[in-house]
Amino acid sequence: MISPFLVLAIGTCLTNSLVPEKEKDPNYWREQAQQTLKNALVLQNLNTNVAKNVIMFLGDGMGVSTVTAARILKGQLHHRTGEETRLEMDKFPFVALSKTYNTNAQVPDSAGTATAYLCGVKANEGTVGVSAATERGRCNTTQGNEVTSILRWARDAGKSVGIVTTTRVNHATPSAAYAHSADRDWYSDNEMPPEALRQGCKDIAYQLMHNIKDITVIMGGGRKYMYPKNKTDVEYQVDEKARGTRLDGLDLVDIWKSLKPKYKHARYIWNRTDLLTLDPSTVDYLLGLFEPGDMQYELNRNNMTDPSLSEMVEVAIRVLKKNPKGFFLLVEGGRIDHGHHEGKAKQALHEAVEMDRAIGRAGDLTSLEDTLTVVTADHSHVFTFGGYTPRGNSIFGLAPMVSDTDKKPFTAILYGNGPGYKVVGGERENVSMVDYAHNNYQAQSAVPLRHETHGGEDVAVFAKGPMAHLLHGVHEQNYIPHVMAYASCIGANLDHCTWASAAGSPAPGPLLLLLALLLFISLV
Repeated sequence: MISPFLVLAIGTCLTNSLVPEKEKDPNYWREQAQQTLKNALVLQNLNTNVAKNVIMFLGDGMGVSTVTAARILKGQLHHRTGEETRLEMDKFPFVALSKTYNTNAQVPDSAGTATAYLCGVKANEGTVGVSAATERGRCNTTQGNEVTSILRWARDAGKSVGIVTTTRVNHATPSAAYAHSADRDWYSDNEMPPEALRQGCKDIAYQLMHNIKDITVIMGGGRKYMYPKNKTDVEYQVDEKARGTRLDGLDLVDIWKSLKPKYKHARYIWNRTDLLTLDPSTVDYLLGLFEPGDMQYELNRNNMTDPSLSEMVEVAIRVLKKNPKGFFLLVEGGRIDHGHHEGKAKQALHEAVEMDRAIGRAGDLTSLEDTLTVVTADHSHVFTFGGYTPRGNSIFGLAPMVSDTDKKPFTAILYGNGPGYKVVGGERENVSMVDYAHNNYQAQSAVPLRHETHGGEDVAVFAKGPMAHLLHGVHEQNYIPHVMAYASCIGANLDHCTWASAAGSPAPGPLLLLLALLLFISLV
């Protein structure tokens, strides 16, 4: 039960908070709801065009609480209270929920989930591009259990394909698009056990260059996994951790170039200047590796050397859209997850806001008529915010009262577990004595862990464009790529595309044609 004192304190805060004048008028809310209703009625005219292009935005670790907090942050960055703000993904007309569990895990990891939403098959934790018959870390369970992704389906259909991420390009999420590995951590052969090497398994960086040789655009971090052991990094020349890792002595960047047709222009870049001065019309293949490992957090990014996610996405789309058959693009805001694992909510939420900025830029460069855009997450985190905060309270601020147990203040943002658990003098740390607005502040957690964990609840799926209405209700996560493939007439389920019209709408399948014929006969 909440004490009367607490109720009074909260009531005073809420009464004194700034309520926009227009929101005091009931007609403001009625008119807003009526406009939303009109917009919803328009959606009854479903977009059943063929999706020439498909863009999938994956916010790694972007659970619903992260989406809400990012919305507030976006508004507050624009000097508003924040709660009323709309993210770009909020504007998408269709929303569903995705069940994220792995075949062997109630609370999933990013590898098994990536296999689900890219390959259409649920898989074990820690494995990428393989079915649940493959056991993590056991190379000899891989062969015969490989599963292909929507990126390959799109490429096989003649479309251009691309991967853009803020993590390493051989990290869990992107690797499921092209690799088949019993262990997500096999970034290069340096990270593989001798037994796996003897049994013939290949590391993920090697597979990136060889499995699908004509991926049009690859951008992110992960430079060091492409070069021989101890090769000095082009940017961090005195940093030993940035040096090459490969034991086989291969230079995968040179191999990437050599595998491209001689009459095509393949461009490798490693800094922001080269990216922003690049002419997409002159580039057929683009490889951009901007960091030895993961890219820097958006708040820490060096504007001279490291591009933002939205900048990478814009260049990627301009290169990919030259193909008259269309494209598939996977975009990962991968460091949302890392910020949460470190208990650094400010880093995580700024990553989410930057991904939303990229979603908006992609929308500017494409059309609803021929581009299906899907935004989702692989899993959630044990991240929350609450404490009866008043309207407009800084998302990184304090709750309006102290704990009625230990009489200390607390931040609205908290974690269920993680590195933010701190005891000072046998008691919970007094957050008013620290800089809780610092970029790297680790929010308090209930259980001490070096790394905060994923959450197991469903995550949101936002969709717009052709066939977006097929993402509705509560779905298994592996359903998502089947919808994207159906919408773009690629993959195995092509019956509805047999007589696709020039206007872009797939013709009705045989069953619908039969029903139409029977109706016509009954009328005459």
